[in-house]
Parts: sequence; C-alpha cells; structure tokens
Amino acid sequence: MARTRQGLAALAVTGLAAGAALITAAVTEPPATAASLDRYYHQRLDWKSCDIPGLDGMGGQCADITVPLNYAEPQGRTTTVVISRIPATDPARRRGVMLSNPGGPGGSGLDYFVDTSKAMTPEVRARYDLIGMDPRGVGRSAAVNCRWPTGFGLQFAGVDAKGFAESVATQSDLAARCAAAEGERLPHMTTRNTARDMDVIRAVLGEDRISYLGTSYGTYLGAVYMQMFPDRADRMVLDGSVDPDRYGVVGMVQDMGAPNEAALDAWAAWTAEHDGEYHLGATAAAVRDRVQRLIARAAAEPIRIGEFDVDAHSLPLVLYIAFDSPQNYGRAAQQIRELADAADGKRIEPDENLAGSLAVILRAQPRDMSPAMAVLCGDVGAPRDPAWYWHNLEAARATQPVFGALANNITPCAFWAPPAESPTAIGNSVPNLIIQATGDTRTNYGGALAMHRALTGSRMVTLQDVAVHSILGRYPNSCVYDAVNTYLADGILPAADLSCRDE
Repeated sequence: MARTRQGLAALAVTGLAAGAALITAAVTEPPATAASLDRYYHQRLDWKSCDIPGLDGMGGQCADITVPLNYAEPQGRTTTVVISRIPATDPARRRGVMLSNPGGPGGSGLDYFVDTSKAMTPEVRARYDLIGMDPRGVGRSAAVNCRWPTGFGLQFAGVDAKGFAESVATQSDLAARCAAAEGERLPHMTTRNTARDMDVIRAVLGEDRISYLGTSYGTYLGAVYMQMFPDRADRMVLDGSVDPDRYGVVGMVQDMGAPNEAALDAWAAWTAEHDGEYHLGATAAAVRDRVQRLIARAAAEPIRIGEFDVDAHSLPLVLYIAFDSPQNYGRAAQQIRELADAADGKRIEPDENLAGSLAVILRAQPRDMSPAMAVLCGDVGAPRDPAWYWHNLEAARATQPVFGALANNITPCAFWAPPAESPTAIGNSVPNLIIQATGDTRTNYGGALAMHRALTGSRMVTLQDVAVHSILGRYPNSCVYDAVNTYLADGILPAADLSCRDE
C-alpha cells in the first residue's frame, strides 16, 4: 500500500505538471450593454434548407445567427450559431417560439423536434414555431474539435492503481490536445454564453419571450436562462433534471454511480430471466459476476472483437451507453454475450449496435466528446490532484463495484484552464414544469428534486420506478404527456406535484 501511495503521489506531481501549461488566470466577464449588442439583436436571417431529411420533410428551415465569441468584447471576434425552425401548424393560433436543447452538453439539436414533437398534441403544435439549435461549439455551430484519438472524455479507471495511472495519463493528454487545438475559443464555450446566445435568438426572431424544452444538460441550460433572463422566459419544460448545485463534471458524474449500479442489478435480473437466449447466468448474481470477471479479463489483456481491442477502461462504457433506458436491456445482453465469446477466443464480428458503440468509445467516430468537455470544464472547475480521485474511487468500490470506477475517475477538467466566469447560482420563481423518472441513470432523481427546490415556481411530475433518462418522445406515458401538453397549450401547471405510474 505504501508503494501504491508513493506512486499516486508521483502521479499527482506529474499530472499537475502536465496540466500547468493549461492553467491561466480566471477572468470574470463584465456584462455587455444592450447598446453594444444592438447589431446582434437586429440582424436579418436568411432561411434555407437544412439538408436534414426528417427536418426538411416537416417544413423545417435553417439559418445562421452571428453572436459575439466573447460577450465581454462584443465588438471583437464573432462566432456562428445555427438554428432550425419548424413553423406552427396554425399561424392564426400561434403563441410564439419554443427553443430546445437535447442535452450533452455537446448534443446537436437542429432536428431535436423531429421525434420529440410526436409527443405533442395538435393543439401544442398549432401554437409554436419549434426552434432547434446547435449551441456554440457544437455541430454546425463551429464545432469544437480537439482531435481526440478516442471518443469519450469519461473513462472507467480500471480495476487497480495501474489502470488509474493510465487514466491520469490519458485525461491529461486529452486536455492538452484541446488546449493546443482550440485554446483561444475554449474559455467562451460555456452555458452562460449559450444562454446569452438564446436571448439573441429570441430577439432576432422578434419575440418578447421564449418557451423552452430541455432534456438532461438542457435542463441546466434552461435554468440558467431563467436565472439570467427571468422576464424573457415563458413556458419552460425541464425533462430529466440536473442538480444545479452538483452541476459540473465531478458532481454530475459522481451522481451517476448509484443509479447505474442499480440499473446493472435490474439488467442482470432481466438477463437471468432470458438465460436461454443469452447464456450469461441463470441468476442476477451470476450475471453480475460474469460482467465483473469479464472486466477483469479485459484489464489483464484487451479483448479482440472485430477490429477493436476492448480494455477495462472501455468495456463498461458499453453498458453505460445502453443503460439510459430499460428498452435497451436486450441490446446490452447481446453485446456482453458477444464480448464474452470474443474473450473466450471465438472470432466474433460485433453486431451493428456494438460496433457503433465501440467506434464512438475507441475511435471517436463519427465524433468525439470534446465539445461536451469544453462546456463542462469551461463552466465549473475540478480538483487537480489525482490522489483525490483515487481516494474517492477506492471508497466507492464497496457499493459500486462496476460504476464507481466511472463515477469517481479523473477527467480532462482536472487539467483544464479555470473557468472565465463563476457558475450560475440557480434560485428563482419563474413558473416551469419538471418531469423526471425515479430511476434515471444520467440525471438522478435526487438532482431533479434539488432543481425543483431551487426553482420555487416549478411543479414536478414524477414517473415512478422507471430507469429511463428523459421521457418526452422517448418513453410514452399518458400521465406525464398530458401534464406537459396541458401546460404548453394552456399555460396551466398542475395544482400540485404529480406522481405517474409506468404503463
């Protein structure tokens, strides 16, 4: 143990030395004045085809909006934010615009409403122009590209100190790549600036206020907008809410550990019931043991499957990706079956789902998560001492033997420059509706309750005993959908918080 502690102490020094070149003094940006932003708020848009089949098929069009890269210097360098618009189906009853964000951060949102609008009633569709957006630094909006060799900035630490040391080196390298590729832009890829961009979009569209639908990280963005522009917020729906006091790569990811471990138990029980198909174990305990032995096997020697070498840093991410919905349990069982067969020496070509997940995890195809890390690290600073993460990681293994190694691992934010602005303190009385599943594996139920407490004008609709991340358009439930559609159509929030059962 003493030798391990010495090794970790050396890692701390080495890791911080590697990150030192990235550290610059934090700068608090003064707010821009209305006059200095006038040219942005009154620009004219050139609507054109989005070249996205589903969006174009709904009559959607796209436009570029110019915004300041740095709102503290509005006369300086600019950047472009791309938005889409699906017109209200009945202009005579049109109420206004509904902006959106699909989460991430780093999620492209131009076609977000193609599927999500299917959960809306004709009455709601009649009343709103549905506005999608690629936020600054994402997708078509001058995407951040750190040229990462792997797809995820989140990584499992492995099973021992050697695996953790590998993570420290990897995460330091990812941060250094971002600083080299995008250094000048990184301080401005923040949630507060995206909220400012949203208000420019509001003005350019000629609206006094905006309605909004945000999922996952998008709930935090919506809450920040309500905090910064409370008089500009209309009907706001937050689906799968972040804890605003835990927002940031450390708190948010730590909070994923327990619900994902619980989802692993639920999946293991489901898989045991289907042992005749997947042959991973006849009991939940046997399935879980099979997974943990497979991770240990990958730590000793990467598992070759098709063109991929899957190690203990990447194998559990296959389950993490699948566990955002119980609808994916069969897919997860099939993927673990394929990996187990490959570990046994069989020549296996991964199916389309597994190959797609591994391409993202290991090859950054079609894209990496550097836009997400740019926002997370740019919003909230993270501890820099690797030993801090190792202590938390080891403490978590007793109750989270699989997902503790993700929830407490070091990230690129440990080697990032400090944020340019302080995080937004959320606390206001703007009316809004929060919808949340109790088993959410990405933004846990306790976090949604915290958002509910911070937003004193909110009502909360809870979907009981379902482990799904975000509900609207993903997991049909008439109780939840009725509450959302009534609010969006008529502005009527539930008289009290609601509890809905799985259908």
